[in-house]
Amino acid sequence: MPPDDSIQQLALRLQQFADARDWGPFHSPKNLASALIVEAGELLEHFQWMTEAQSRELDADKKQLVAHEMADVLLYLVQLSSALGVDLMAAAREKMAINESRYPVDRAKGSSRKHDEL
Repeated sequence: MPPDDSIQQLALRLQQFADARDWGPFHSPKNLASALIVEAGELLEHFQWMTEAQSRELDADKKQLVAHEMADVLLYLVQLSSALGVDLMAAAREKMAINESRYPVDRAKGSSRKHDEL
């Protein structure tokens, strides 16, 4: 059995939560992706009108609100990965390998430019 903090365990808990409420019919990939974007917008809203410096120094109350929005984004992302049968950790490892190749340290260090601009 995966540890309690694994993506697989979280996916199982989310599935049990949704099953107990008979939410399966509403959890299509399209609906989950839409909900994920809504939650990402709610996350961004906490930073609206802040300076760069302010966004790096959240007080405890604001940080807790941001943490809950981050959790909402994660929860929908995990549900979406389950709905599509995507191994999220494998996909993340694959994407990191792609990014390492697209952004070699010697060309990308200290730059915010896109890979095709390096």
